[in-house]
Amino acid sequence: MEIRIKHGNEMIIEFNGRLDTVSSLELNKRIEEEDIKEELVIFDMKETEYISSAGLRLLLALKKSLAKEDKKLEIHNLNNVCREVFKVTGFANILTVK
Repeated sequence: MEIRIKHGNEMIIEFNGRLDTVSSLELNKRIEEEDIKEELVIFDMKETEYISSAGLRLLLALKKSLAKEDKKLEIHNLNNVCREVFKVTGFANILTVK
């Protein structure tokens, strides 16, 4: 598992590996440590192999937290496995997927 966070015009979070119960706790901790000044946070999932319900909860909580500050979350580069999880769970309609 590897987490990369970049700041600029938007904040980009890149996650490599499986976003499951254990890794989502570590990712949540890393995100909470960040000072998010950008209006847009992009969660780039090009290297995310799989996402569990814990990972989906993390993304939903991040979206709600950002919305309180009039900021937005976008999910980018879903692979076929993750895209199917988003579709089946309805998260493709809840989160902004590009």
